[in-house]
Amino acid sequence: MINISRINHVGLRVRDLTVTRAFYEKLGFQFLVGPVGPEPVAIMEHPSGVNINFILNGDEDADTNLLMDVPEKHPGFTHIALEVDDLAIAEKQLATLDIPLSGGPMEVMDGAKLMFIRDPDRNVIEFHQPG
Repeated sequence: MINISRINHVGLRVRDLTVTRAFYEKLGFQFLVGPVGPEPVAIMEHPSGVNINFILNGDEDADTNLLMDVPEKHPGFTHIALEVDDLAIAEKQLATLDIPLSGGPMEVMDGAKLMFIRDPDRNVIEFHQPG
């Protein structure tokens, strides 16, 4: 077995660094570096340690999320789940930031509560309060 200690970062393909950066800064992420590398990539990190690499070569004409917005169910990562202590407080904060919910809030069988938003490139972000 490979000894994995945690997820190091998540990679999201996006179209516009300026728009992406402004959105994720609203959620508390801080810009670290970018664009760098051949793709290119920009990196932002939340004070909690969650790190996102934004791959800056998204198709300018794309207006759907291929994994979530089409009838065919393509394999791949569908969302990132960010854990919160209090979902109700997070919901109020999102409303203050004018970030609409795309799903939820809802409670699941184990008592966990969750809700979803979309970033400017329609990537899905779940906020998850454990049960």
